[in-house]
Amino acid sequence: MQAIQIIGAGSAEPARVVTNDDLANIMDTSDDWIFPRTGIHSRRFCAEDETAGTLAHRAAEAAIRDAGIKKEDLDLILVASMSSDYAAPTIAATLQKTLGLREIPALDINAACSGFIYGLEVARGLLMASRKRYALVVGSEQLSRLLSMEDRNTAVLFGDGAGACIVELLPEDAGIENGTKPLYEALLGSRGSDVILAPGCYGTTPVDHMLMDGKEVFLFAVKTIPEVLEALLEKSGLALEDLDYVVCHQANARIIRNVVRKLHAREEQFFMNMETYGNTSGASIPMALAEMKQKNLLKHGAKLALIGFGAGLTYGGALLTVR
Repeated sequence: MQAIQIIGAGSAEPARVVTNDDLANIMDTSDDWIFPRTGIHSRRFCAEDETAGTLAHRAAEAAIRDAGIKKEDLDLILVASMSSDYAAPTIAATLQKTLGLREIPALDINAACSGFIYGLEVARGLLMASRKRYALVVGSEQLSRLLSMEDRNTAVLFGDGAGACIVELLPEDAGIENGTKPLYEALLGSRGSDVILAPGCYGTTPVDHMLMDGKEVFLFAVKTIPEVLEALLEKSGLALEDLDYVVCHQANARIIRNVVRKLHAREEQFFMNMETYGNTSGASIPMALAEMKQKNLLKHGAKLALIGFGAGLTYGGALLTVR
């Protein structure tokens, strides 16, 4: 199995910061209620001229710069989103146009908050099938337009943002000369559940805003994240202590802290930034990776576990390295 590695990361966040105190002015809530339950102090909401598509473009440009490649080197564009600007064209196709690229595959996928993990594995498969090298994998969301400010159970959780990574498919013989096998393992799955619903264009029983059974999602995540991580470690022959960081979907700090306790792990090994961005669904993991790179937390060869979970109930994980 050929491995992929991340060689660049970038993010884009709307300028508008919405604090818990701001939400308290328009609904029955407070920072004292939100933060202990979620670990979230603020989130970003798009301005009128911003969309998931415009955020994706900014994040993509930043990731390309960070990778040190030219836009023309890209062989594939893949965008994970559950809040696309249009039913068609896709964000990926629009991004292809704004980047000035032609004649390469460009597609969107929707696996909700697991979308970026699914995107990595789909990108790897397409690069292998086409014998190409570089993919741009983006997670971008404008969740603020899916929320009802009358539903404090969901409105306080979500924010807008985009993250992007440049992924490189390594040669089959990578590492042979120095005896080091490239690290890559992946695991994807779904439970077939509707405990999270988001409005869309079609459906016989449409909803007009995001709905979520928070308790069910919490129980699912706290059980599934350790299972996925342990399965990946077993496949790779590594121990948790061998990883530099675990980056989970940034849904809720209580979820991650419960996972840390369950695994008897060190909390500092689990990167978290939902305090300032909230839950950005499929964008949360690449946004976290971009912030980690900006803070020089990811050294060359850093070993990462990325774990996503979300509506569906989808889940996925990947072990890989950063160049």
